[in-house]
Amino acid sequence: MKIMKIIFILTILLGFSQCGSNKFVKNPSFKIEKATYNKWSGGQPGVSGVKLELQLVNALQIEFDSLYFQKKITKVETRKINNMLQIIGHFSTSNRKNKDLILDANPIKELKNTPPVVHNFPFDLKENEAILSFKKNNKTHYYKIKEVKQTQPSFFPSTKQK
Repeated sequence: MKIMKIIFILTILLGFSQCGSNKFVKNPSFKIEKATYNKWSGGQPGVSGVKLELQLVNALQIEFDSLYFQKKITKVETRKINNMLQIIGHFSTSNRKNKDLILDANPIKELKNTPPVVHNFPFDLKENEAILSFKKNNKTHYYKIKEVKQTQPSFFPSTKQK
């Protein structure tokens, strides 16, 4: 019985020690010069998204991985501009339906449908906050960006059908 108590206490202590692994970096080696996002829509009905852009200084030696924003996650796209690094994240907000959806009275035929991908969002963020994940020394770090400014939305006209 005494051994069970010790194992139980050790399990709880190890569980709590893992809770601190998602801590944010307070003072990263890079500096964010500009953080903006804009909503866009157009091209075809129901197609829309959000584009988040970051301008970073002293970030050329760091491997950036993902952006977390408005309960969505995406891999980043990086561009070197002079001595700055531009990080772009594209988040889809499209509400288009999958045209390949099979609906049938026979459930066996519906097995060919692909199930939706459900992501558990790991952070509690405000609408204008984002998380940037990056790797340094083979370890993943997270930096919280607090004041991402919204810019004018972009509207793309649909192309004429030929």
